[in-house]
Amino acid sequence: MYRTLFTLFLSKLDPEDAHHLAFWAIRLFPRVGIGPLVERFTRPDPSLRVEALGLSFASPFGVAAGFDKNAEAIAGLGRLGFGHVEVGTVTARSQPGNPRPRLFRLIPDRAIVNRMGFNNRGAADAAPRLARAHRYRSRPIIGVNIGKSRVVDVADAIDDYVASCRMVARLADYLVVNVSSPNTPGLRGLQELDRLEPLLKRLNAESGATPLLVKIAPDLTDDEVTRICELVVRTGLAGIVATNTTLSRDGLATDSATVEAAGEGGLSGAPLSTRALEVLRVIRAAVPAEMCVISVGGVESAHDVAERLAAGATLVQGYSGFIYEGPLWARKINRELAALQRGS
Repeated sequence: MYRTLFTLFLSKLDPEDAHHLAFWAIRLFPRVGIGPLVERFTRPDPSLRVEALGLSFASPFGVAAGFDKNAEAIAGLGRLGFGHVEVGTVTARSQPGNPRPRLFRLIPDRAIVNRMGFNNRGAADAAPRLARAHRYRSRPIIGVNIGKSRVVDVADAIDDYVASCRMVARLADYLVVNVSSPNTPGLRGLQELDRLEPLLKRLNAESGATPLLVKIAPDLTDDEVTRICELVVRTGLAGIVATNTTLSRDGLATDSATVEAAGEGGLSGAPLSTRALEVLRVIRAAVPAEMCVISVGGVESAHDVAERLAAGATLVQGYSGFIYEGPLWARKINRELAALQRGS
């Protein structure tokens, strides 16, 4: 039914407008008294529970950062069966992001191009909703993804990240440092070790008891990934999130005119799957077995999740698949993943 709705209606809407429509519905349904009913239908099988970061995840499958930028739909997303919700990216300063249009579908590739630019209302605005979310009777694990404010120079990035960290770290179950979005000028340069090390050391000290992870790009070389892994281990971080969106447009099935019309931005969805899996394997070979590695990029099915777990992922995230699979996506993955595990 959802695929018919997508083909006949949603695919004709501006992608950002379609997202807002779906987001409104996800925010609304827990408020109208049907949350418990939905949860009974979507609750993950107990066999899927994962212990990581000192936390208990109902399922290894969660929502990647970018879907819920302002911590407004945590309850609804949890009721849909996601084991964790990574909020954000939030920045120390409220910012509108890049001009629209800034979100594009590449439907033949089941992919998305975005140049949103960290549009969000700021960490101070998100903080009260994060605090309320901790009072929900039934909630997913809450991650908070923090990034650099666009108006702040890269040279002043540490203080900007610290400002966000201080506002949200105690309200997050885990915290992610985003240095890998392609849509904020200069941000990916923070992945260079001489810039990344002081940032991670400072944030690790500021985050207190909240586990801190760093999110990296798929466009790094394997050697660069390995060096970041060594830095993460050396600085005592809790883990790595891999990967963010890619700048690559190689091997797409979508016609070149549509791809060119979409323009600059990060590509997510199915075409990212191969590289995301490669990066996961590089990371797992370079970090201790007990370190948390969250794999994201090109995940659509329970088989994809199972493949990432088999390759060493602790947890797995998705985003673009939500657009193509609809609101019961997490339920479907959880059910099929439990069946796959029973079969093994």
